[in-house]
Amino acid sequence: MTTLADTNKAANAADGPTARIHPVDEVLPLPKLAAYGFQHVLAFYAGAVLVPIIVAGALGLSSEQLIHLINADLFTCGIASIIQSVGFWKIGVRLPLLQGVTFTAVSPMIAIGMAAGGGTTGLLSIYGSVLAAGVFTFLVAPYFARLVRFFPPVVTGSVILIIGIALLPVAAADIVESGKGPMAMQTPVLMENLAYAFFTLGIIVLIQRFFTGFMQTVAVLLGLVIGTGLAWFLGKANFPHVADASWLGYTTPFYFGIPTFSITAILSMIVVMIITMVETTGDVYATGEIVKKRIQEEDIGRAIRADGLATFIGGVLNSFPYTCFAENVGLVRLTQVKSRWVVATAGVIMIILGSLPKAAAIVDGIPMCVLGGAALAMFATVAVVGIQTLSKVDFNNHNNIVIVSTSVGLGMLVTAQPFVGNAFPEWAQIIFGSGITLGALTAIGLNVVFNHIGAGHGAHVAGRPGGKLVTLADVNAMSPAEFGATFGGLVENSPWVLERAYAMKPFADTLALRSAFHDALLTGAPDQQLQLLNSFPDLGSDAEAGTHYMQDHVQAGLDVLDHDERNDVHDLAVAYRKQFGFPLIVCAPEVERYERVLETGWSRMANSPAVERASGLIEIAKIANHRFDKLVANANPIASAQVPRFIARAA
Repeated sequence: MTTLADTNKAANAADGPTARIHPVDEVLPLPKLAAYGFQHVLAFYAGAVLVPIIVAGALGLSSEQLIHLINADLFTCGIASIIQSVGFWKIGVRLPLLQGVTFTAVSPMIAIGMAAGGGTTGLLSIYGSVLAAGVFTFLVAPYFARLVRFFPPVVTGSVILIIGIALLPVAAADIVESGKGPMAMQTPVLMENLAYAFFTLGIIVLIQRFFTGFMQTVAVLLGLVIGTGLAWFLGKANFPHVADASWLGYTTPFYFGIPTFSITAILSMIVVMIITMVETTGDVYATGEIVKKRIQEEDIGRAIRADGLATFIGGVLNSFPYTCFAENVGLVRLTQVKSRWVVATAGVIMIILGSLPKAAAIVDGIPMCVLGGAALAMFATVAVVGIQTLSKVDFNNHNNIVIVSTSVGLGMLVTAQPFVGNAFPEWAQIIFGSGITLGALTAIGLNVVFNHIGAGHGAHVAGRPGGKLVTLADVNAMSPAEFGATFGGLVENSPWVLERAYAMKPFADTLALRSAFHDALLTGAPDQQLQLLNSFPDLGSDAEAGTHYMQDHVQAGLDVLDHDERNDVHDLAVAYRKQFGFPLIVCAPEVERYERVLETGWSRMANSPAVERASGLIEIAKIANHRFDKLVANANPIASAQVPRFIARAA
């Protein structure tokens, strides 16, 4: 027989050193860290070196200067990635997010450099603006983070989806890279590139299908190695710069000279960093979805502070503005390796590559078409994360349809036809020249217009098509049917609870409305309470899918269970129902992990039926509380000190 002492001992053990570590914080064995980290570097490398190549070409820099820029970029990328993934103080989001130079800054940097006369002089003007923009970003991070309420799933899902789709043309460009020039469209050249890309992609898919464990998680790395090996054997891959590259090289602060500062250049770069903050926010939410970690206001602030610090360091170490690299978000989703220490290891590898030009030259020999084949798999998974996020959105609300369709449509317009940005003034091309930027800003703006401005543009009210705002006076004037349609989702649409709560009208404030539901469900007749308990499905059962109860679990991050974990929950649910005659009910938002569900459930098996009935009703009251907070705007008027209004999102 289980005693109270045994139960407490088990609880203490679960809270002690043996408690489960979140996958994000798990420190893997060194060989795995090295392999997974190198996989991130390979996936990231082409994008990392592209910005310095473009900028150096536009400013007319020498080959030696370009090599220094590439090494400085890799070196600083490593530092920035460690800052973001490891974190210290209030800097770094502590997620598996790799940092890279933002492509948003390419056009403005070229404009700044050319305005200053090009060459090294132009480069120094760029660095002055980068330093100032880094300081600006660091200082405004906590203020920008307060805008997190303007990033509900309809916005973050749209932004993540746009990022994923907009990256696919980059993979396509990599595939046809060696077909540039007069022979670009000749069938033999394209077919050769496509063959290498499809071969690499095929290797990745086959490894994902037929292998498990470690092999499956390094599928991208193996695909790149095997694809490059085949290309080398057939004469497609070569490593011409390895012999000439130095064994050791390093970047020194202000290598090109002391930066110069221009107000116009600084303002242009600040605009770039504001846009980058939006993109970083989307990447953080995407990664949070993948690793099942709830993203809060302070997380956004830490991520943006890291961007600001990394950008400032970039200005000192002869590099450029930094942001979270969306390309590697897809790799985390594809491999399901969620440890942030993997990205920290990738940062160390990049620092080494930035200090060993010969090693970087070897990586540089990977054919672009092979990289493109791997990129197709990674970038598409970012779009899948966006679709997963949008699955939480209520598309019965026409407002949400407009937000998603318009933002994705505009984002794809600029992505499919990049020349569209040329129709706008140069200052506006920062926005209209990037599908990600235009789509993200559109989603944010439309969400504000539809869901935050004006009394007639609230979120959809259940049973009230058209998104009509419901005030306290409206609730007090509702018919029983309207009341049930609006608030039934709080209590699994149990009619007797709704009838009792309705009978307590008029409600003086939101607290009175909340109390009406509490009083109703806790004072019902025994047979009514048993009916309410049985209206909830068994944990882990097929009947749970698609219910409000399941959505509670998804939002609490308890939906990701492997086969064995799901069986454990199922065994507990079956045993509990057999003993008490009603399902085990758990308020998921108040449970941190599935082990706590098991621990609590098995310990409650020692209680009497009367105690368990009361416990079940208390759990239902907690569930109703959380649903009430999501359903009702100004759910706690004492805390918010605002005029009571109700905005129901979904019943």
